[in-house]
Amino acid sequence: MHDHSQHDSEHQARLPWYRTWIGLAGLGTGAAAALYLSLYHVTHVLDVLPFLILLLCPLMHLFMHGGHGSSHSGGPDEPGTPNKGDTP
Repeated sequence: MHDHSQHDSEHQARLPWYRTWIGLAGLGTGAAAALYLSLYHVTHVLDVLPFLILLLCPLMHLFMHGGHGSSHSGGPDEPGTPNKGDTP
């Protein structure tokens, strides 16, 4: 008989956050809150909507620019990559 506890912990570590029980509970709570707000507090949501649109700008920069690192490949400053206008 051998121990599977290490294998189980490695498998759980590879799961994305939304596939865990806490992630599913958080998504369910968020969905219930969105449903409640959309049914009973529409005017409050519409009052806050312009601020939510402004909040999208920093959130997009935070999450969508995550792939921009310092290790760009194929840039014009790298040796071996001809620049536009260079003669071979």
